[in-house]
Amino acid sequence: MPGVNMIVCCKQVPDPEAPPSVFKVDPASNRMTVPPDIKPVIGQYEEFALEAALKIKDKTGGKIVTLSLGNNLVRDVIKKTLAVGSDELVLLEDEAFEGGDSWSTAYALATAIKKIGEYDFIFCGRQSSDWDAGQVGLGIAEILEVPAVTLARKVEVSDGKAKIERVVPDGYEVVEVAFPVLITVTSEVGALRYAALKGIMAAAKKQPTIWKPGDIGLEPAQVGAAGRRTKLNKLFQPVKEARCEMIEGETPAEAGANLAVKLRQAKIL
Repeated sequence: MPGVNMIVCCKQVPDPEAPPSVFKVDPASNRMTVPPDIKPVIGQYEEFALEAALKIKDKTGGKIVTLSLGNNLVRDVIKKTLAVGSDELVLLEDEAFEGGDSWSTAYALATAIKKIGEYDFIFCGRQSSDWDAGQVGLGIAEILEVPAVTLARKVEVSDGKAKIERVVPDGYEVVEVAFPVLITVTSEVGALRYAALKGIMAAAKKQPTIWKPGDIGLEPAQVGAAGRRTKLNKLFQPVKEARCEMIEGETPAEAGANLAVKLRQAKIL
């Protein structure tokens, strides 16, 4: 069969491997702040989604367009998608896109996907590495009125359809669905491949396509913080407290018995 057209939604996020102590919350604006020495990365689940698309491209050929939304996106970070094998990079980049919720983000991405045009697959991570909401992918599918399959661990093209192994609590199930389809990908797909030197050099020469809200037919009031349909009441860092009590006894058996008494008193046993 001819190669398939794929769109992969990738998000730039603060490095989740950074120490938790460096993340601060501004209570006035309800926003998280990160020191400038903490560099952003592509979210880990978005990398899995890109790897799923690349595996299909390896077998069937086709075209991959990477789509990202934000403001002041770091080119060396987001162009990693080109270095590993994506064909094009489209950035929804403007101050108006900042501060959105799942709805306004999904709406902007879905509108951009309509402008990109023909597609067989849309790949998203199962959830983002910062908010962990897991809503944007399904929101895109709902807006575009295409079927969605979540938690994919393996995706193949078979007889003009997508054959998907989907993770369930006690194993996996196999789903077949016709194109077009949106798929959210989980970690079982495997880590994103390393970029070869040839790919890095080619990516350095490519320039992304940049769209403002008006370029996709939207007003600034429809996207980002202005387009939110949810209100964030409070953003805070939870306080974790722990206390350790050593249970003693003349013998290990006595210590064990004393521990059992303590656990019963705490109504754990």
